[in-house]
Amino acid sequence: MSTAETQSVDQARSSSRAMPLAVEIYDTTLRDGSQLRGISLTVQDKLRIAVQLDDLGVHYIEGGWPGSNPKDDEFFARVGNELSLQISTLVAFGSTRRVKGRTDEDLTLSNLVQSGTKVACIVGKCWDYHVLEALRTTLDEGVAMVADSVQFLVKQGMRVFFDAEHFFDGYRDNPEYSLAVLEAAAVAGADRLVLCDTNGGSLPNDVEKAVGEVVDYLDTPVGVHLHNDTGCGVANALAGVRAGATQVQGTINGYGERTGNCNLVPIIANLSLKLGVQTVPADRLKRLTSVSHHVAELVNFTPDPQQPYVGSSAFAHKAGLHTSAISRRPDAYEHIDPSDVGNGTRFVVSEMAGRSTVELKAAELGLELDGAAVGEIVDTLKNLEHAGYHFEVADASLELLMRAAAGWTQPYFELESFRVSTEHRSGTGARAWNEVAVDMDTEATVKLHVQGERIVATGEGNGPVDALHAALTVALAERYPEFRSILLIDYKVRVLDTASGTAAVTRVIVDSSMGDQVWTTIGVSANIVEASWQALVDSLVYGLLHAGVSPQSSKQQFAGERSVGSRSTSASIQSSLSQSSHAKG
Repeated sequence: MSTAETQSVDQARSSSRAMPLAVEIYDTTLRDGSQLRGISLTVQDKLRIAVQLDDLGVHYIEGGWPGSNPKDDEFFARVGNELSLQISTLVAFGSTRRVKGRTDEDLTLSNLVQSGTKVACIVGKCWDYHVLEALRTTLDEGVAMVADSVQFLVKQGMRVFFDAEHFFDGYRDNPEYSLAVLEAAAVAGADRLVLCDTNGGSLPNDVEKAVGEVVDYLDTPVGVHLHNDTGCGVANALAGVRAGATQVQGTINGYGERTGNCNLVPIIANLSLKLGVQTVPADRLKRLTSVSHHVAELVNFTPDPQQPYVGSSAFAHKAGLHTSAISRRPDAYEHIDPSDVGNGTRFVVSEMAGRSTVELKAAELGLELDGAAVGEIVDTLKNLEHAGYHFEVADASLELLMRAAAGWTQPYFELESFRVSTEHRSGTGARAWNEVAVDMDTEATVKLHVQGERIVATGEGNGPVDALHAALTVALAERYPEFRSILLIDYKVRVLDTASGTAAVTRVIVDSSMGDQVWTTIGVSANIVEASWQALVDSLVYGLLHAGVSPQSSKQQFAGERSVGSRSTSASIQSSLSQSSHAKG
């Protein structure tokens, strides 16, 4: 048969194969996802993530590999007593018996039986190259290892999913052997045959073709387990479903070793909203964003703002033309209603902003701005961003700027002055590694007026920003207890004009949090301490504002002009702008 004729037959088979009406979502965040560098989950973390996955409504949660480490043993020992999963089914992961071993003496299989789960997922070689070179055994023994292991677990009353490791590589090189392994697992009683792209090197057309041929050849339901080494993890999963796969294994946010596993978040959204395939319960799809972010928090990773569907920028609009259209027709520039996945439209105000963008942002914040105020904000934003501010990443500073334009003045404190001093007393060496011990003292003093009272406070820290924060804590925390709940979680500095050397203007970005809320503030100045102060003060003011702190001043407020350091009004920002421009010039 010619190549053209073969392609024609393949296309005919594909077109006649029906898209499944429903697909099982199998989550392996707790095992495969935790192999990503930088993730180290405690047992408590794993239990909390399992609750999130159950709330989302995934069908299966792979809890780990019982017997492989004390942490997974503890998880399986505790999960039955501490969690009551409403929708999800817990799965224990393991491998086939050893080469020429007995199933009734195999410790891995025994641990699966004793895990307390009703479902086991075992991995076995499906690539002849691995059987011959990695296991160093015969192909017949490779098939027998799979069949014997599945049969043993089925006889113990467990449902068995078989993960066909390196399936796509093996099927490419020796399809007869790979199919023989799958057929042995099916005959032995496997509930699902999961085709694994273990090296992650397949492309969507490879996956769709191979999955379709397996679906045509065997009656046992087929699943796919895909990695993202080509950047096609999600596309490969959709291709597998198009070819007839009824289970997708992946992780929340695509966590996993190397470049990660296929990301279940966009897979669930695409199947449910774009292809009409049932995944998680329809009423739980709105939890997709919150679960994605919650899991990110539990693994101590910052959520990707550009992640499809659930990222903070997924439905963010910056260009004036876009926002102008959205103000008239919300669906003009959004491919779905963001609320379908628990997200929302976000209007990013920047130098590209027009009046409609500012008006929409003001409405989002509940602010009433007249035409003059809107025009002032638009002009100010363009000037400030030209000077180095970047408000699309500094949501909190932007809000304070817009509130000031509406007439709001932060009531918490007025700055009289601040001073920072650093003393290095470890000798003449310029580099820390030359010293036995580096003796650095940084001290900051702030002079504030709080509800009419002048306060002078001093704090020490491991650097200027830390010392300033310590001094502000001394000055304000007693009056505003909410102050102590504001955590500074990240600090970034960027030099904007490197050609100016040490006189260059710097941009400081500070990320802060209070409970589940996270916000970002910005400062810009030729003086890095001044830029840091701007971002720090905005962070604290924003935190107090959103904590509901409304101090009632019973004494006369300080009458002096606001320092450019306390950058909480548009006037002080403009002052900072002029100083930065002067320093730069």
